[in-house]
Amino acid sequence: MNIDNLLEEVTRYRRELHQIPEIGYSEVKTQEYLIEVLTKMGYKPEIICGTGVYVYIEGEGSDTVAFRADIDALPITEETNCSFKSLHKGHMHACGHDGHMSMLLGFAHHLKSYKKFNKNILLIFQPAEEGPGGAKDIVSEGLLEKYNVKGIFGAHLFPGLEEGVVASKKGAMMAQSTEIDIDIIGKSGHGAMPQTAVDSILVTAKLLEAYQSIVSRSLSPLSQSVITFGRIEGGTVRNIIAENTRIEGTIRTFSRKILDDILRRIGEINEGFERSYGVRINCHINILYPPVINDAHLFSQIEELVDLSDIEPLMLAEDFSYYQEAVPGIFFFLGTKNEERGFTAPLHNSKFNFDEKVLLKGIELYTLLSKKIKLI
Repeated sequence: MNIDNLLEEVTRYRRELHQIPEIGYSEVKTQEYLIEVLTKMGYKPEIICGTGVYVYIEGEGSDTVAFRADIDALPITEETNCSFKSLHKGHMHACGHDGHMSMLLGFAHHLKSYKKFNKNILLIFQPAEEGPGGAKDIVSEGLLEKYNVKGIFGAHLFPGLEEGVVASKKGAMMAQSTEIDIDIIGKSGHGAMPQTAVDSILVTAKLLEAYQSIVSRSLSPLSQSVITFGRIEGGTVRNIIAENTRIEGTIRTFSRKILDDILRRIGEINEGFERSYGVRINCHINILYPPVINDAHLFSQIEELVDLSDIEPLMLAEDFSYYQEAVPGIFFFLGTKNEERGFTAPLHNSKFNFDEKVLLKGIELYTLLSKKIKLI
């Protein structure tokens, strides 16, 4: 079967899935759609982690190669005005997961044209990538162990690259994600009598400055990391000194050691501010997805097989990293940027869109890997 002949079918998959976006672990209609399509192809799809789906295709030998597509959407109101716009108000496939599913469905269809395989193939349609991290749950379910998976691959549509460009990087490619919430508790008082109060807003302003000095002064200049506080809330009215202020942020690193160093310095800074200003500082840390680290052995093979563009490491996070902690894996970006057609909106944007023909490039990539890659 010529992969180009799949365009009409893959386009239909994408547009039908685009209309039924659902957030993590609520992908009921999406799961029903996937099961129906895969069953019509002649497969026997299995359910995993509630709303996930997988298909195991037995080949020759005991080793298995896996391919993953994420299936959840985002709580975003769509503004593309396309004919296949989301039918679920306030929800949208704004991160390309409709494309990822369609690419894997197209790959499944293409595989039906082969009489035998030199290895087993596992297709994973994973829920909840956007949160709380469905990949971790699938690994915990033992799916990779059950089918003796020795390598796993995933691809993500990416509007930062020109349409059709395939990019990846050996080693660290995407960052560890950590959420941080900090409550600064002072003492309320009248704004005209500041000597009777402890101003949590003033302390917060100084804290933010101190936190930003961690990357520039407490870490090596060669350490890649980011500390960003994107939300702040404090006080009640204009003439009352705020007793409580809360800031919420994110930390991105490429190694657990650097993250531990950052968290240690935050703790030290907090202790110093508590003594200096008479406030209490409560810090809540939520360590999320590990960094995406592409396997060196697999990558060396792929460099010989695929016309790859290099890409600088990104501070974005991706739960594909949980698979890579369990088995060797490679994550790819597949470019969707097309200025002539106006496909330039970033991921997680209400106007994100792409030309479905780019999905054929992903199917070609998966087909090549399934045939040529040598597992350890």
